[in-house]
Amino acid sequence: MDFNYKIPIQIRFNDIDIVGHVNNAVYQEYFDWARVEYFKDCFKQKIDWQKEGFVIASIQIDFFSPVYLDDIISVVTKVESISEKSLNMVQLVLKEGIEDPVALGRTVMVSFDYSKKESIELPEEWKDLLESFEGKKLN
Repeated sequence: MDFNYKIPIQIRFNDIDIVGHVNNAVYQEYFDWARVEYFKDCFKQKIDWQKEGFVIASIQIDFFSPVYLDDIISVVTKVESISEKSLNMVQLVLKEGIEDPVALGRTVMVSFDYSKKESIELPEEWKDLLESFEGKKLN
C-alpha cells in the first residue's frame, strides 16, 4: 500500500497500560488525530464542519505487535475508495526500526448534513479535493 500522508505520534505516559505497552483503545485516538489532520490538510478550510462533514459508520483495527513508551511511531493515512455517500480510509501505525506495521485501521466515513441529521451524497468538490490530495482517481 502506498501512502502520501504521515504524521508523527507522541506516546504519552497515560497511553500505557499495566502490561507496559500502548493500550489497544488508544490506537483509535491515534487514528482519529491522524484522520482529522488529513482532512484539515486535504480540504484546507473548504468545508464548514459545523454544517456538514463526516460521521463514522464502521471502524476495524487489527493489532500486529506492541508499542512501548519509548518507541517512535507515526500514522500513515489514505482514502482507499469513495462511493456515492461514503469513503473508505486505511491507516497504519508504523514503528521506527520495524518494516511491518504494528496496527492497521479501516474506517468507513459517511458524508453527513449535521443540521438535517441525515447522510448526503459526497459533494463533487470533496471528491475532487480527495482525488487531488491522493494523486489518483478514487472509486
